Amino acid sequence: MKSEIDHLESKIHWGMVVDLDRCTGCEACVVACRAENNVPTAGEDQAARGRAIHWLRVERYWEGEFPEARVRFRPVLCQQCEAAPCEPVCPTFASYHNPEGLNAQVYNRCIGTRYCANACPYTVRFFNFYNPVWDKPLHLQLNPDVSVREVGVMEKCTFCVQRIKAAEIQAKAEKRELKDGEFNPACVQTCPPKALIFGNLNDPESEVSKLARSNRATVLLGELNTRPNVTYLERGSWSGEEGGPASAG
Repeated sequence: MKSEIDHLESKIHWGMVVDLDRCTGCEACVVACRAENNVPTAGEDQAARGRAIHWLRVERYWEGEFPEARVRFRPVLCQQCEAAPCEPVCPTFASYHNPEGLNAQVYNRCIGTRYCANACPYTVRFFNFYNPVWDKPLHLQLNPDVSVREVGVMEKCTFCVQRIKAAEIQAKAEKRELKDGEFNPACVQTCPPKALIFGNLNDPESEVSKLARSNRATVLLGELNTRPNVTYLERGSWSGEEGGPASAG
């Protein structure tokens, strides 16, 4: 549990808040995640065999009763759990918790046992079952700051750790501390309705910290006690808040 103690004592503990009242299901975050992190596509044939690779997905579900039923959306990514079930099952310690609260993935250690994917209740880890190829000129779209994972490794969301490290290096070079909102992961930067908020949970004045303490805050599958660092703000319109159908008439 030393890694957990490290980030509790650290000034930085990265986390994300997802406001379900704002999410429109446009999936701009999904496209941005693929472009930023060189995430390959499974293709039509592989998808027909039940194979998929996506670090971020938007789940669709129905809320309410007919005829007032409405479609709702929930972005699901790696929850960066404090008690991550994927970590203790990895035989090569490729999955570990870093001092800043991230569930990191060391691709050079991974041997593709898929134990971590089987242990993850959120289904956000994916096995790279082939060597991805981008035909020319599509290879020019690849992000040079992110490695292209080879066949046989597990991959997942890391809150765009390459952006985190770049910002930390820049702040250190300028001999200052990171500012709240100075940078964002690709999904947060791209979200049109600003439904995704990222920042330092250890900073009580940061926007993400304030929202995580909101009375609307909840976590996905909280009964499993994985203690995620991704917080969801439940929709107010169906919880009896003013102006919503639950409180109307």
